[in-house]
Amino acid sequence: MGANVLFNSRLSLTAKGSVADISDVTPSVGFAVLGGVFSEGIDLLGDKLIGVFVATLGLAPHDEFHQVLKERLDARYGNGHDYTYTYPSMQKIIQAAGRLIRAPEDSGVVELVDVRYGWMKVRALLPKWWGVKIN
Repeated sequence: MGANVLFNSRLSLTAKGSVADISDVTPSVGFAVLGGVFSEGIDLLGDKLIGVFVATLGLAPHDEFHQVLKERLDARYGNGHDYTYTYPSMQKIIQAAGRLIRAPEDSGVVELVDVRYGWMKVRALLPKWWGVKIN
C-alpha cells in the first residue's frame, strides 16, 4: 500500500493548496512547521492522521525584539523569559498536537522529540491528560 509524504513549507505551499493535497484517502505522513500553515483550522478526522512528531520546542529567536520584550515582561511580571519564550512555544506544541485529536473518537500518538521535554519545567506545562512518558 502506498503512502503520501507531504511537506509543508511556508515558502512553497499555501494552506489552500496543502489541504487539497491531503484531502484524498491515501494514508499520509505530514511534515509541518510549528506555528505554520497547519497550526490552526485544519481537521484530519478518523485515520487520516495517526501521529504527530514535534521535533523541537519551537522557541522564538533570540534577537533584539525578543530581548527587549523579555526585559519589559521581566520588569512588569518578573518572569520575562517564560512569557517571551516558554509559554508561546508550549502553545504552538499543543496546537500542533491538536491536529491529531479533533473529535472524541480520534486517537493517535504524539511524539515529543527533544531532550528538553524531559525537563520538569516543560512537562509541567503539557496537558495532564496526555499521560507523557519519557523514554
